[in-house]
Amino acid sequence: MASTATESVQCFGRKKTAVAVAHCKRGRGLIKVNGVPIELVTPEILRLKAFEPILLLGRQRFMGVDIRIRVKGGGKTSQIYAIRQSIAKALVAYNQKYVDEQSKQEIKDILVRYDRTLLVADPRRCEPKKFGGRGARARFQKSYRGGDAPKSVLWLAVSVNSGAKNSYIVLAT
Repeated sequence: MASTATESVQCFGRKKTAVAVAHCKRGRGLIKVNGVPIELVTPEILRLKAFEPILLLGRQRFMGVDIRIRVKGGGKTSQIYAIRQSIAKALVAYNQKYVDEQSKQEIKDILVRYDRTLLVADPRRCEPKKFGGRGARARFQKSYRGGDAPKSVLWLAVSVNSGAKNSYIVLAT
């Protein structure tokens, strides 16, 4: 049984809860995201963000490879950031494994000099809500003078002097 070993690497990019998995193999320069060419990625306003690794390194570095990316989870912006990270990491890994160490180091230096998050994931996560407030850190408003306390019943004691005995009449309002 003959096996055809293709030169390929698999890398992932993450942003918040979005995960993009990139399969990079020898090819002719195609980059597809969920089966769609990267030139048609939506939203349009963030398309340039997904193109950043390509614009920084030049199209000629991508001519020898095809990159297929599957992305899921998170929102549109997080997915775009996960895509750009997976593209950058996949090209670095491919060059390290199948080209040479010097070209890998060149690519890595260019990417890190521009934006570190192209190769290193952002560790920040959303903090969970706690009791006593409407969010993770925000607390409900506090009142020192009972402004928000429920209206209590006002009791009024009136002293009535009737002869030898003192008696009290209690009036509630």
